[in-house]
Amino acid sequence: MDQFRKTLWHSTADPAPQTIALAGEQNADVAVVGAGFTGLSAALHLAEQGVDVCVLEAEEIGSYASGRNAGLVVPNFAKADPHVVETRLGGEAGGRLLKLIGGAGDAVFGLIKRLGIDCDAEQSGWIQPAHRADAVEAMERRCEEWAALDRPVTLLGRNELAQMTGCEKFFGGWIDRSGGQLHPLKYARGLAKAALVAGAHIYTRSRLANMERVSGRWRLKTADGQVRADQVLLCTNATVGPLWPRLRRSFIPLTVHQLATAPITDAQARRILPGRQAVSDTSTNLFSFRLDRDDRLISGGMAALPWGAEARMSRHIARRLDWMLDLGGVPRVEHIWHGTAAVTPDFLPRLHMLAPGLHTGLGCNGRGIAMTTVLGQVLAQAAQQGHGRGLAMPLSELATVPAHRVMQHAPRVAVPLARWREARR
Repeated sequence: MDQFRKTLWHSTADPAPQTIALAGEQNADVAVVGAGFTGLSAALHLAEQGVDVCVLEAEEIGSYASGRNAGLVVPNFAKADPHVVETRLGGEAGGRLLKLIGGAGDAVFGLIKRLGIDCDAEQSGWIQPAHRADAVEAMERRCEEWAALDRPVTLLGRNELAQMTGCEKFFGGWIDRSGGQLHPLKYARGLAKAALVAGAHIYTRSRLANMERVSGRWRLKTADGQVRADQVLLCTNATVGPLWPRLRRSFIPLTVHQLATAPITDAQARRILPGRQAVSDTSTNLFSFRLDRDDRLISGGMAALPWGAEARMSRHIARRLDWMLDLGGVPRVEHIWHGTAAVTPDFLPRLHMLAPGLHTGLGCNGRGIAMTTVLGQVLAQAAQQGHGRGLAMPLSELATVPAHRVMQHAPRVAVPLARWREARR
């Protein structure tokens, strides 16, 4: 379990709500597999509507990506712009998905306010700067397309961007004021507490060993118990496990390292992000940064090779922070950790009905907090109606990534290539 307790978030969060491992036989209307943002959001919304829901979590609440990300709330897609979404999905389905994701930041912060979750939430906005001059045109078009959908977005000139971020190396940018930041593990645990209060049952340390459909219902077995349910929501995202091999081959796992520095000085904090926005740029080797409640800088990056990656990435990310933000010296690192995201070929999320009464959603492509929260709501609706028709996110056929054994290693090639291109700027 030590691997789940190395993050800044685990060292600064209040204790998790008390839960137990599944023992014996239970019955439920809906069984949810996974106690991350998606599963907890789904369980909360089901329980609030009087549905008998049971959550099975292999480790602890928020152990995987939901407790291991940077805490950015980003209400849009990683790579797909609105016109791409509408082209790929069609006008009606694409429009519903754009409305869902465009409003995801408001959904997250609205939920936090309604439930009174203490998670250092700041709806201060999310900024995307252009890391190169030739990225500005596409970025401006992206902003214009979201503005046409009535989102609170604004283009930022180079000087204004430098004043807002403390970085003079960007070429322009835009801001979505409905985005922001939060403490992800506090948020996950807050969702869990609210779900428990609403009547959901959450079982931790209850790894799913087998799942089968028997006499029109699903039977989910763990080491010490089993749950029988009419509907199942598989909410494991990148940590699918061995129970559904084709699902594992439908995305590329992307390991991202995150770092937290020691708190910076008051003067540095006033210069860097005086408005406390969250920032992530347009580069392939993504540069993101934000300040936590205690003015630690949070940033991340991808490693080309897994061996010795944490020590190597700690040095690389800290040096990049120093260079990009003119800190006057490489900051001291307090925490370094990593998590895994699910990346789909077209960078759009997926909603699948894998079998009668079995739905899953995955592929947030690094936009986890906002997207998973609303994805959980969509899955809750799918479980209640027993099918996926008419949902805000369209059902799609499960398709595997061609040459997945090779393609799953593609990020190891993309990362050094991106760094080489950066060095030539």
